[in-house]
Amino acid sequence: MEQEVWSSFTHDPRDRRYTGIRASDQDRAIVLQVLGEAYADGRLDRDEYDDRSARVGSVRVLGDVNPLLSDLVAARVSGDLDLRRASRTDLEVIAERHFRFKRREAAFSFLGASLITTAIWFATCWGGDGFDPYFFWPGFVIAITLLNLVRTAASHAEIVDTEVRRLERKRDKEQRRPGWPPW
Repeated sequence: MEQEVWSSFTHDPRDRRYTGIRASDQDRAIVLQVLGEAYADGRLDRDEYDDRSARVGSVRVLGDVNPLLSDLVAARVSGDLDLRRASRTDLEVIAERHFRFKRREAAFSFLGASLITTAIWFATCWGGDGFDPYFFWPGFVIAITLLNLVRTAASHAEIVDTEVRRLERKRDKEQRRPGWPPW
């Protein structure tokens, strides 16, 4: 999962070249998602989660992301793939992991939304407040999130191909930067 987190940012916040680049709303959303998962896993207590979540709003540049995530997401290890030297097969392996991440994300969205809305329905439908216990309104939420899950699962080839093309563009861009090749 760590690789998916870092590749989700507009630029890798761990790379010194990008620490001064302004963070986007998407970057801040990724940080909030990682913090939420860490809190749900029990790796952060409520106070730590609240403190870090509040600090996400003040993230201006990508370098501000590292202190918030450094103890939650593994840093790059020396065995990580150097994108500039990656073959098409390497990129396909990374893209396959990206698809599995997207599929897992869609499955958890489906399960979470289904369980929460069904629990709300169950808790409120028996109160006698004019609710019809036979009208299962969470079915709308379940149907929409199920469609997203099915669409994601059915789009395997498209998601993988899109990710491979994105990685190839990123690799080509890195290879064109000054100082490449390194000899």
